[in-house]
Amino acid sequence: MSVAALRMIRCRRLSSTGPGGVKRGLPWKDIRKIAKVTGAIVFGGCVFISYEVAVLDKAVTIDTQAILQEKYKSYIYLKATPSKEQENVAAGLTYKARRELHKAARRFLEISSRILLRPLDEHLSHLDADPHEVALWVLLKRTRSPIKAVRLQAVQDLSNNHHWHDYQYQTAAQALDQRTAVGLARTPEVDLRFFLCPPALPEVEGGFSMEDGLRQLLASIPQSEVDKCLEYFTSLALRESSQSLAAQRGGLWCFGGNGLPYAQSLTSVPSEKVESFCLQALVQHSKVQSHCDHIVANGGLQLLQRVYQLRRDSHKIQRNIVRIIGNLALNESAHHAIVQSGWVSVLAEMMQSPHVMQASHAARALANLDREAVREKYQDGVYVLHPQTRDKQPIKADVLFVHGLLGAAFKTWRQKDCDGEEVEKGAVNREDYTECWPKSWLAADCPNLRILSVEYDSHLSDWKAKCPAENQRKSLAYRSRELLNKLKTAGVGERPVVWIAHSMGGLLVKQMLMDASEDPEMHELMKNTKGVLFYSVPHHGTFMAEYSVNVRYLLFPSIEVRELCRDSPALQDLNENFLNIAREREFKVLSFAETHPTTIGPMIKSVVVPMQSADLGIGDLIEVDVDHLNICKPEKKDSFLYKRTLQFVNEALQNHIDH
Repeated sequence: MSVAALRMIRCRRLSSTGPGGVKRGLPWKDIRKIAKVTGAIVFGGCVFISYEVAVLDKAVTIDTQAILQEKYKSYIYLKATPSKEQENVAAGLTYKARRELHKAARRFLEISSRILLRPLDEHLSHLDADPHEVALWVLLKRTRSPIKAVRLQAVQDLSNNHHWHDYQYQTAAQALDQRTAVGLARTPEVDLRFFLCPPALPEVEGGFSMEDGLRQLLASIPQSEVDKCLEYFTSLALRESSQSLAAQRGGLWCFGGNGLPYAQSLTSVPSEKVESFCLQALVQHSKVQSHCDHIVANGGLQLLQRVYQLRRDSHKIQRNIVRIIGNLALNESAHHAIVQSGWVSVLAEMMQSPHVMQASHAARALANLDREAVREKYQDGVYVLHPQTRDKQPIKADVLFVHGLLGAAFKTWRQKDCDGEEVEKGAVNREDYTECWPKSWLAADCPNLRILSVEYDSHLSDWKAKCPAENQRKSLAYRSRELLNKLKTAGVGERPVVWIAHSMGGLLVKQMLMDASEDPEMHELMKNTKGVLFYSVPHHGTFMAEYSVNVRYLLFPSIEVRELCRDSPALQDLNENFLNIAREREFKVLSFAETHPTTIGPMIKSVVVPMQSADLGIGDLIEVDVDHLNICKPEKKDSFLYKRTLQFVNEALQNHIDH
């Protein structure tokens, strides 16, 4: 064991006062009385040496998150050792630790005490110490400064130092306060060694399963303040066991838009599917503030941590779990519990995922935790595509993406899917493919934009007639009110805004703007709307809405079908009101129209929104040689579809953003 590694003794403050009130370093004879090695354990690939600290009132005060539950202890973190060598290391660890501990402890404590107990502007050149170590402790102290600007800069400086040793990162991990840990997690490409691993979870009794734990957690939450759909399906989940469901339902049982295929045998019921079912119920409960308190109080954070670690191969389950954490983080009273249960390290790791959905869910949760640098709060279904980290670039305007037909906050805005033939011909470079072009392309071209993508609860309509509140949930008016409230919480309307919508998402945008024009509290949103871009929006309805019930449901799962019939009175009124608003406010409007037919199932191939329906009656109308699904998915960055979209955004915001 090296002396450097043994310097991992983590003591935040060392106080000893000499004659005249002058603070001095702790004498070595006192160090010998204080520190003694008590043992070593191997856990999770890391070796921890625990040493007890005595005579605390006279010499050392410990103030760290790492030891809140084990007062009067600290830890030495050593770099993980290959498994084949762990046995030999553990055997000689105590001897080596005793031999080196006192020497390293004295040196490290003296350095840290001199820095932490004196003013930040003290000249430190006289210290006989590694300058990297001095810098670390200076920055850690600055993160506690009463001046916000100093704290923010200290977090940035911490993340920019890439030359520290492993033990120094672990030292910092134990010294970070909650505010600093969250700030580092929201720093681009931060070193993950800054974060402590989630605490070890207690052993569970035999026979206990994740499904049992999730059901017990659901049972602990009151069935009040929830809509009829959530109440109905939560009750159903608690009332019927997996076995009874397997026996009674051989087909498809839907909850939250995801089917649970139950066979006749209990053994064939995938536990992962049941867990996913329960997690989606918890997502809905976590939207209710009072229910968040019950989730935290009944061990929900620890249970979710257990499921998260168990299901590392399921991105879907992990997203639902982080979605719950993001909802809980809307309540500042839950922040301490979230951090203490190890979620900051999990979110920091997920933030660096190459998958846009994973990273965006983590970014939302961390933004809600970061009350130091983020004033807005992002409710369920509102995702920041850019900037997802702390950024000194000033935000000048907002661009909002609203999905439509069978869409979602991320998949609607992916690059056009490329096939093998295109790759072979060199027309498309698969390495440059993006899962979300607003995040990859628009953010790069307009870095001082905040880019948001919203998602509304289209899955509720999948419950069909089984859900008592289905009809209300499917109306444009309901979704407009719900989404406007979420956007207001996210600060939308406080700066210039451009709306970009696909299919029925355009109808929703028009409804929101109409509702905002009638609401005095939304005056700023109307005043700051600078442009609206429509991708194949059925302004005048579509003949597809006149097909059979099954086809209508497939095409338009999230609003009432009667609102989409050609020349319906509701659509006519909505369009006329929007035109009046657009002319009065003089914001820019651009519409794209599809020309290629869309294949829907084995029976239908047709243009979903013909040009005459996509023609709003104001602004430019551009025909594009694509189908309904791909009209919002540019083939590549230099394609006409993206370049014209970028041009529209720049023109609408020409007086508000830098070029």
